[in-house]
Amino acid sequence: SSDLMAANGMAAAGYRYTNLDDCWMATTRDASGNLVPDPAKFPSGMPALVSYVHNLGLKIGLYEDAGTATCQGRPGSYGHYQQDANTFAAWGIDYIKLDWCNTTGLDPQTQYTAFQQALDNAGGNIVFSLCEWGTNTPWTWAPTVGNLWRTTTDIQDNWPAMVNNAQANSAYAAAASPGAWNDPDMLEVGNGGMTDTEYRTHFSLWAMMAAPLIAGNDLTSLSPASLATLTNPEVIAVDQDPLGIQGVLLADNGSGHEVWSKVVTGGVAVALVNLSASPATIAARWSEFGLDSNQTVTVRDL
Repeated sequence: SSDLMAANGMAAAGYRYTNLDDCWMATTRDASGNLVPDPAKFPSGMPALVSYVHNLGLKIGLYEDAGTATCQGRPGSYGHYQQDANTFAAWGIDYIKLDWCNTTGLDPQTQYTAFQQALDNAGGNIVFSLCEWGTNTPWTWAPTVGNLWRTTTDIQDNWPAMVNNAQANSAYAAAASPGAWNDPDMLEVGNGGMTDTEYRTHFSLWAMMAAPLIAGNDLTSLSPASLATLTNPEVIAVDQDPLGIQGVLLADNGSGHEVWSKVVTGGVAVALVNLSASPATIAARWSEFGLDSNQTVTVRDL
């Protein structure tokens, strides 16, 4: 994936992290209680992999779980927070996603705060992604704990699931700011369950919400249309605008015709979103997104 990102234009478009999900680690810890990479998948060890990715000009992320085991039954981090944080920092890991499986009886805010303190103690400059699926209103406390937090259940590669995650995530715009993001889950662009047009809507909504842009597809079988969507420079610029303002759903006519607005540097991004099954004309008034009704503006279709 790292090689492909460096070669296919995704790195140039701003994709920086190669993140390994669950099952990168061996099924047990070593005799000292340390996490070790799965020897069959990573026979050269983690420092060698980290060095390889860093030498491509990219960064690397790993998955762990706040509970006793990961969602796939590998060793969880509970009881080893500081030990694991030290390991990640020593390896040079740049990003950690911490899941919430196998956490019966535990409080998310308490555990995620403890892990964040462990990361701080370890001294690594590590992006911290919280993944408790929005079950304990993380938008009210996670902005001071991590850099991104899931607001929804896992996304699926179909139109209703994508729309549901977008609509749910849109409610928490006020919680987001630079370095602290609502996460409606990864992108499904290119996985085959939606049309190219639907994927463009998916990507545009994520950009309007200043959501993390995490490609969740197989980079070895990426179609030209999907690559074009994932690397659209002007849409990415809306997502990555330095003001870090999450766009808001301004209007919904009840029939799937929506108007979204996002304040960006030097202007405002507007999305006219048709969630219905038929073509539609959607109107938006200047005053809806803070412009004077007599104002002359330059409009560009991204």
